[in-house]
Amino acid sequence: MKTLEKTITLCGIAAALLISSLPVNAQNQPGGQEGGQGGGQRGNFDPAQMRQRMMERMREQFAVKDDEEWKIISERIEKVSTARRESGSGFGAFGRGGRGPGGGSGQNASQGGGRGGRGFGPQPSPEEEALQKAIDDNASAEVLKAKLAKVREARKGSEEKLKTAQAELKEVLNGKQEAVAVLMGLLP
Repeated sequence: MKTLEKTITLCGIAAALLISSLPVNAQNQPGGQEGGQGGGQRGNFDPAQMRQRMMERMREQFAVKDDEEWKIISERIEKVSTARRESGSGFGAFGRGGRGPGGGSGQNASQGGGRGGRGFGPQPSPEEEALQKAIDDNASAEVLKAKLAKVREARKGSEEKLKTAQAELKEVLNGKQEAVAVLMGLLP
């Protein structure tokens, strides 16, 4: 179990480091090579390859040998992951489009599709964008209350999709796999 926890922790740290270093690398490579370092390999991060490696590690943790069984499980894992992103689960205070302290409006706020220029995290829903605009425009308390109710209603629907996806995943797992999925954060 401790090996599983260490593996998951290391994967998370590696992903965070890779993602956090991307903008720095792009800025440090103005026309190709920098400082005599050839190739510029650092900026060639491929999210699809990263997802593939993560799924391979998950398959090992679930101890699935049969390709057909893994196909079913992996599709349901993907549904859970997608539903989690859409519901905003696992994101902190700034993970759903909030600009955070000092993020306000201006050029940085307009970059990244209304995500405060972060370029990370899920795309905000139309309801969240409307609420953010109301905040930026110093809307009245009544308007904010109405926009907030719409955001909460949209999130409730997303959370139901997540619960459904998690139940569907649980249906195809044996007891040990279910325990692994709980430790991975796929299931509650």
